[in-house]
Formats: sequence, C-alpha cells, structure tokens
Amino acid sequence: MELGLYTFVENTPVDGVLLSPQQRMANLLEEVVLADEVGLDIFGVGEHHRPDYLVSTPAVVLAAAAVRTKRIRLTSAVTVLSSDDPVRVFQEYATVDLLSQGRAEIMAGRGSFIESFPLFGYDLHDYDALFTEKLELLLKIRAEERVTWRGQHRAPLADQPVYPRPMQSPIPVWIAVGGTPQSVVRAATLGLPMALAIIGGSPERFKPFVDLYREAWAKAGHPAEAAQVSINSHGFVADTDAAASDAAFPPYLYQMGKIGRERGWPPPTRRQYDAEISPQGALFVGSPQRIIDKILWEHELFGHTRFGLQFSVGTMPHRAMLRAIELYGTVIAPAVRKALGA
Repeated sequence: MELGLYTFVENTPVDGVLLSPQQRMANLLEEVVLADEVGLDIFGVGEHHRPDYLVSTPAVVLAAAAVRTKRIRLTSAVTVLSSDDPVRVFQEYATVDLLSQGRAEIMAGRGSFIESFPLFGYDLHDYDALFTEKLELLLKIRAEERVTWRGQHRAPLADQPVYPRPMQSPIPVWIAVGGTPQSVVRAATLGLPMALAIIGGSPERFKPFVDLYREAWAKAGHPAEAAQVSINSHGFVADTDAAASDAAFPPYLYQMGKIGRERGWPPPTRRQYDAEISPQGALFVGSPQRIIDKILWEHELFGHTRFGLQFSVGTMPHRAMLRAIELYGTVIAPAVRKALGA
C-alpha cells in the first residue's frame, strides 16, 4: 500500500498569529522536501479559492516541489475540474510531470466548496454535467495528441494538438469521491482509480462504496488486480496520543467551526472529537502506534492500495508538522509496509 499525505495549505492563526502567505508557502515546501526524504510515497495539494486556504493553482506549487524532490509522487488533491479547463489542466500537469521526471498525478473532483463556480463564470445548476463533460475531454486529451471533441460547456476542438505531452503515458488520473454512488460507479466504469474521503463518522459505513466500486469495475470488464482505491482522512501525529490529540484539537475546532458556521453546522465538541480519534473513528490523530493500528484496521476493512493523511485541518506550528511528517515516514510507514508484506 502506498502511504502519503496531502494538504489544503490552510492558513489559520497559530497561537493567535497568522503567518504571512510567503512564510506559509516556504513552510509547505520544506514539508514536501521532508516527506520525500523520509520515504513517503505521495504528496498532494488541494485547490481552493478562499482566504483561509492559500493554493488556488496546485500545479504551480507542485512544479516548485518537483524540482526540490527526488522520488515522491506529486498530485492535486483535488483539481476542481468542473470549473477548470481540461486542456489547461492537462498542460499544467504534463509540465509538472516533465519537471518531476514522471511523478505527477491528477486527482479530479467536483470540490466541496463552490467559490470557483461564480469566479470562473459557471452555473451551479450544471454541477454534475460540467464534471462529466470535462472529465470526458480530459481523458480524451490524455489518450490522443490531436483532439476532436464537442460538448455543451466548452468551445469544440477540431483536430487540435495539445502540448506538452507528459513523460508518463498515460499520466494517472484519479477520481475523488465523497460517498456518492454515481461518482463511484463512474470511476469504476471508466477504469480510473478512486480516492474516497472519510473525514467523519464510522469508516465502516463507507465499505459499501468500496464494494460497489469493485463490483462496477468487474462489470465493466477491467482486470481485478488493476483496481486502485485510496482512503483519504484527516489526522495528525505526535510522540504520544495525548500530545497529538491536544495539539490538533484547537486548530481543528477553529477551522471546522468556521466551515460549520458557513454551512449551518454546530461546531465540533471535544467529546465528538475524542470519539472521532478513537480506534473506530474517522480521524487519524495520535501516536505512531495508534496510527499504525488504525491504518491496518482500515486495510482489513477496505483492502485499499493507497492511504492519504491530511496534515492538518487548521494550521499547526511548523516544527510540530515536521515532527509529524518525520514520524509518519520513519516509524509508521515502515511498520505498515512490514505488516502488509510490502
């Protein structure tokens, strides 16, 4: 199983102080470099168009990371394809792929925030149609150097070449889903790997989605051994369970409370948080051994091929982040790989 981490590059107050955007970006690149050095497999960067998240163009950040790292794979987490242009997305990630010597990936999703739709002139009523059409075009560009295509939401292409071409052929495209059966079936039918986000509640309730993916995959005639599933969850690691849970709760409360106010949810309580970080909860917060145990428990449940841990929900002190990445790469990852016979 591949083990990695991803970030939305949140910029929320740390001990009451808001970092400058340039300092937060500098910290991010140091975190990517360390993740590479300690042997993690994947690093992902999300796309948002809000003041509390700094990255609106993940490919630019991943390009910077590409020239400072050696082996770690670099992916969006996610690219909001519905409000982007598939031609430009392909060109951007083909460029990252060339800079990284074949380590780029695209994780395409519809996004959990809606700011990009009015920003780029799209109607939310076309939410699903936009994603379906643009994914079709992205996959066509991936497969064909010269593209002829016509849709409803973008100008047609008539034998149009798209450059540059990536080093990987094809460049990996993952589909990010949040638990919608139609999205699960679409990913499987198209023969694309699926990234399933589990950020709250019991992970066991998501097993039917993984089962559905494999059933639809087989029904579409794809070889069973080629199916890939990633489980993506929030978390944080420190030397002890208490240190991790106490450090991660204040920024988690701040950011989830902020999002909750926007969407009409109540803020999380410490009791709810403690339930979520328990052995059967959705959050991966704790000591290395607690995280190892939970990864292996979920692997028994899902049989997934990749695990992505989001560091962090609200901004953590940079030194704590570096320590968490160090523990993930030098303690957790080796133990999980050994247990799974990797």
